[in-house]
Amino acid sequence: MEQRSSTSGSQQGRPRKTVDNPYLGTEYSVQKNPGYRLRRTKREWKPLEDRSCTDLPWFLLFTVFCVGMGSICGFTIATGGAGRLVFGYDSYGNTCGQRNEQIEGVRLSGLDQTDKKYVFFLDPCNIDIVERKIKSMALCVSLCPDEELKTYQDLKRFAMHNGSELCSYELAGHKYPGLPERFDKCPKLPVPPSKSLPVFNRCTPVDISCYAKFAEAVVMFVSDNSVLHRLIGGVMASKEIIVGLCLLALVLSMILMVIIRYISAVLVWILTAMVVLGSLAGTSILWWMYIDRRLTANKTLSKETAETTETKDAKEEAGMTRDKAQVLLVYAIAATVFTVILLLLMLFMRKRVALTIALFHVAGKVFIHLPLLTLQPFCTFLALLLFWMYWGLVLLFLGTTGNPVQNEETGLTEFRLTGPLQYMTWYHAVGLIWISEFILACQQMTVAGAVVTYYYTRDKTRLPVTPILSSVLRLMRYHLGTVAKGSFIITLVKIPRLFLMYVHNQLKGKENACARCMLKTCICCLWCLEKCLNYLNQNAYAATAINSTSFCTSARDAFVILVENALRVAAINAVGDFVLFLGKILIVTSTAFAGVLLLNYQRDYAEWVLPLIIVCLFAFLVAHCFLSIFEIVVDVLFLCFAIDTKYNDGTPGKEFYMDKALMEFVENSRKLERVVERGRSRPTVSVEGPEMKPMAPGTSSA
Repeated sequence: MEQRSSTSGSQQGRPRKTVDNPYLGTEYSVQKNPGYRLRRTKREWKPLEDRSCTDLPWFLLFTVFCVGMGSICGFTIATGGAGRLVFGYDSYGNTCGQRNEQIEGVRLSGLDQTDKKYVFFLDPCNIDIVERKIKSMALCVSLCPDEELKTYQDLKRFAMHNGSELCSYELAGHKYPGLPERFDKCPKLPVPPSKSLPVFNRCTPVDISCYAKFAEAVVMFVSDNSVLHRLIGGVMASKEIIVGLCLLALVLSMILMVIIRYISAVLVWILTAMVVLGSLAGTSILWWMYIDRRLTANKTLSKETAETTETKDAKEEAGMTRDKAQVLLVYAIAATVFTVILLLLMLFMRKRVALTIALFHVAGKVFIHLPLLTLQPFCTFLALLLFWMYWGLVLLFLGTTGNPVQNEETGLTEFRLTGPLQYMTWYHAVGLIWISEFILACQQMTVAGAVVTYYYTRDKTRLPVTPILSSVLRLMRYHLGTVAKGSFIITLVKIPRLFLMYVHNQLKGKENACARCMLKTCICCLWCLEKCLNYLNQNAYAATAINSTSFCTSARDAFVILVENALRVAAINAVGDFVLFLGKILIVTSTAFAGVLLLNYQRDYAEWVLPLIIVCLFAFLVAHCFLSIFEIVVDVLFLCFAIDTKYNDGTPGKEFYMDKALMEFVENSRKLERVVERGRSRPTVSVEGPEMKPMAPGTSSA
């Protein structure tokens, strides 16, 4: 402040008032005469000091978009699409269990189906695998057949005794056996026994064997009905074991997060040594194979030269040996270059590996102080599951909403959206991506807010009672707009990638090699861009949690910090991600091993392979959810550490916020820098430079 006063007094004695804006990183100069002068100064980081709403227009836009999503659901309910889905409708457009209105141009529509509450399909096994729907004619009946009906006489007896006619409405039940239309408008014989679904009132065959063809389209390795039945039977017989193994994967994930804190140094260095030794061993083996192949080729060539008669087979064998030797030479050279680059990276980044170890150690302490972080994957998964269920239900509503249209191929009446209303499906699809990304971004912002609160609280005993709840409330009150904007940017990249993937699948086998290569290249580039934006968004959320700045400002500040620490970022992402990936593999393999031991009594391979696959997929999903939270914590800690070391030096008034483990890393780095500086200045004339002041006592234990 003294420097500002002297500066203001030097400008012709005109006093001025200064106001610091911690969000823009600027200083406003207010003078007595009219007008303001904006002067850019050094960016200031003031963690957790002030809060204000960020990106409010984007929050309003996201709110309007969600209202549009809700309006689609309301439209489907108001126009009867939801009712047709729940109660079912026949092939003439009549909703079962209700009194219907006549549809123009559709015969047998407008019937009173109050007493006929169930939908019966004449051929329930006639399934279109491409369209994933039943192509059979549907009727409203009062009762589903609970026993097998083998003849038309059985159909007549069922109609007479139960009052439920299973043939088309214009056919009389007592005339079924003698009607010529019975082959087209009566159910396919034999009629399997069926029962109604508890909610959707469809007559579903009790024996699911007729759906084996449809199951083959979903599960490719199912080749016959017997295998399908055995697989399902194995899952049902092992359901207790499956639940137990899933709980085991959950416990192992939580234990691993705690163990990483205590063995992070040993684990990281062991894995680093394994990578280096594996690379050296692989390179050595390739060179040995090349030398061995080369010697074999030379021996073959010398034998051919000594012999006067040379066969064609011997020439071809010698040529193939030389070609293989050349290929091995290329592989060996490439492996050598990779190994040299890897060794150089390890040499130059060894200090950054030590930083990764320190961050892993501190991340473990964060989970001890904030145990509710482990519940974040459950909360996020529950929110995503509820939204996906709602989205899928509304999508089904849309499938039965619209105007009645008669299918020219089958003659059945279907409901389709026409005109501008058909774009509601696309709107609904965009909502799936944006809102899903929004929920994931809320998790990242919540975790970042809790970790920032932990890092910038010097006395850990004075942490809020529930930092996670405080972070959630801060997110909902101030930063929903920032999360909406970040998730929208990811959506803009994901939609073209998914569209190109759809085009690629549709054109599979039809496009030429150049078009296929271009499509795959575009998909790969968009995927890489999406991953980079995800990483930048995560750090932008952390910067917003620190300083309460808008998304663009936070992304810019975070990008500057990451560029200034590019080598550290590379080391943390390379080493840290590799360690966490091996942790996921460890959890999956441990769960699979336990599953093999528990399922070993089922000697038939087909009976326990599907339960084991289900358990392994669940174990990987759980491990990914938990360790991804750990990864977010490490990334946020690094951003806080980089900001802390940039703007603080340990002197009074600029004390560090960092933990003791990170403080030790900083002290060791400073000692190494002093040794290097002394070695450089020894041959020259001694010139005293600015001495690095020691850190304030007591701050290293923060």
